[in-house]
Amino acid sequence: MDGARLVLIPSYNTGPRLAATVREAARHWQPVWLVVDGSTDGSADGITATPALRVLRLARNCGKGGAVLEGLRAAADLGFSHALVMDADGQHPAEAIGEFMTLATRHPSAMILGVPVFDASAPRVRVLGRRISNLIVRWLTAADISDALFGFRIYPIAPLLSVMEASPHMRRYDFDAEAVIRLSWRGVAAINRPVPVRYFRTDEGGISHFRYGRDNLLLARMYCRLTLEAIGRRLRPSRR
Repeated sequence: MDGARLVLIPSYNTGPRLAATVREAARHWQPVWLVVDGSTDGSADGITATPALRVLRLARNCGKGGAVLEGLRAAADLGFSHALVMDADGQHPAEAIGEFMTLATRHPSAMILGVPVFDASAPRVRVLGRRISNLIVRWLTAADISDALFGFRIYPIAPLLSVMEASPHMRRYDFDAEAVIRLSWRGVAAINRPVPVRYFRTDEGGISHFRYGRDNLLLARMYCRLTLEAIGRRLRPSRR
């Protein structure tokens, strides 16, 4: 266990880019753990475990947060302290893993958050939509969180496990934003680092499971729920 830190990649029906993503991640850091989240497209069939790669296969689809949770539980059992979570579709830059791991060594109690640097491949509606999310998250936390939704980030495992085990939420697309909010409420500082992100076209093997209506509704419900909780948190001290 190199520094008790690992790369954790949740994957659900990722398609042809999965193998290259895992290979690139392992080139920049070991160990890499792949959590196959009930995939049915055969994308992980040719990927086998090695000393540098552990493959966890879930019998059913649990959602991104659910897959991350299963990986965190297994990692904590083996004594890992930090996990760098990245997407399986090749959008995230594996070459930035080393820099993020170095930051986690220097700041072990912090979460290291990737801040996406978009190029022309990024869908404009998603870029604009995340700006709204970022404003809400900064209001909820009063913390220096540059991007709440970008999935390339390092978490200290113990506090993240604690907040996830205590909540029935954070299991699907709501995972990334709620994780930084709840960790911030627990006093976990955020360190922001810009990294490039690329959106692949369908003919390049790009696959997206994001659904604008369904997932934006999920986010909206989460923000409403956490806003009510935040108001309650701010009112409680005045009643003492």
